[in-house]
Amino acid sequence: MSRPTGVDEQPASSAEPLPAGSGKGPAPAPPLARELFTMRRDPLPRMSRPRWLARLPHALVVYAAAFFGFLTTEQLQDHYHVPGGPPVALAILTGVSILLAMSRPIAAWWLGLITAALMAWALYGHVGQGQTWPWTPGGMFAFAPLLLLVALRVPARTTIWVVGISVAYTGLAELSFRPDHHTSSALAATLLFGFVGLLGYALRALRLARGELVEQETLTEAERARRTLLEERSRIARELHDVVAHHMSVISIQAQVAPHLVENPSEELMENLAGIRGNALEALTELRRVLGVLRSEHPDDPAAPRHPQPTLAELEGLVDNVRGAGLDVTVEIAGTRRPLTPGVELTAYRIVQEALSNCLRHAPGSRVEVGVAYGPRDVHLCIANTAPTRPAPPSHGAGHGLLGMRERAGMLGGELVAGPRPDGGYEVGAVLPMDPQNLPDGPEADHETKKAP
Repeated sequence: MSRPTGVDEQPASSAEPLPAGSGKGPAPAPPLARELFTMRRDPLPRMSRPRWLARLPHALVVYAAAFFGFLTTEQLQDHYHVPGGPPVALAILTGVSILLAMSRPIAAWWLGLITAALMAWALYGHVGQGQTWPWTPGGMFAFAPLLLLVALRVPARTTIWVVGISVAYTGLAELSFRPDHHTSSALAATLLFGFVGLLGYALRALRLARGELVEQETLTEAERARRTLLEERSRIARELHDVVAHHMSVISIQAQVAPHLVENPSEELMENLAGIRGNALEALTELRRVLGVLRSEHPDDPAAPRHPQPTLAELEGLVDNVRGAGLDVTVEIAGTRRPLTPGVELTAYRIVQEALSNCLRHAPGSRVEVGVAYGPRDVHLCIANTAPTRPAPPSHGAGHGLLGMRERAGMLGGELVAGPRPDGGYEVGAVLPMDPQNLPDGPEADHETKKAP
């Protein structure tokens, strides 16, 4: 059940309180007085589930208003023999107060209390032996829904005051204006009102606790997704560090070897090659200093491997491992197979690896087709599985592998889509540019990167 508007909210004062006697206006009323004397609208919330019963509380309140209105008329006319129009008028006030409690509970409670006082006054000269006063048997139970609807939507201390004032009214009427030969209803009213107030407080506390739990679960899920994304980005950065460091090392070695491949190299050539090698070493040092912090403190940590990063050339080994785990996998290669840039090779391999891992976890017994198509400018990946043949075991992972795949594809300016198939299976498709270094710079690059769904 969603939290109603205005619950536990105190109206903010537009100015600081003024001391009494300052001559600049009266001091503002204390918060409790504002809670007890308010016309603030506070609608009765719907039921959160099941959705088709969302309006059930409102229907019950309407039924209670009609029932207790009829009961009031019947008791005043048949049991207390009150003549004329007062029974009808009091019945209408009883029903209106209950209906009003759906939107303005405090105002409805005051109206119900005034109606109870008018009813006690109307009954004063008609109370006979064994008849209750100041509450009729039906009047007590007609007033109870007002207390319940108030307790469901106001703070605990306001509920205590509302119940206390209702009990105090009963005791004051009993001690000051009691007629002869009547049966007191003070004790029964006190027990009933106390029970209803306690019930409303407990239900409100339960509803607020459930709302806070749902909110906390939402925040936890968002934090888990954010942490998973950050971990995947750190992993990507480590892998890119390996790729870039390898190429910078090759540049440095080539610049060092180049003078020995030329007979009588000129002075300018030696200086340029020495500058290239020096710049490569300096860049490599800075790269290791900045990105090396992403490495694990433990050199044997499998999450931070230091061996060469995998490529699509190792796809068969990956598929063989998955087959050994019991998954039926077929691979199809279309187009002319050729080496790609290291970043594209690594990203394509990781996407296939993550998609196959998801098939193992969530689609046991299914058949998986892995397709790799080399186009003129892009490489296309498709990993599709049929419906699982047996229930998937419960997974305790974070469940955000698609975030990492989209992050990798978007980093290169590619696209990744994933979703269920009509036959009950699942499909992951990605398009990666073969030459990501031609991506535009600046805001356009950001737009291209974020274009992936």
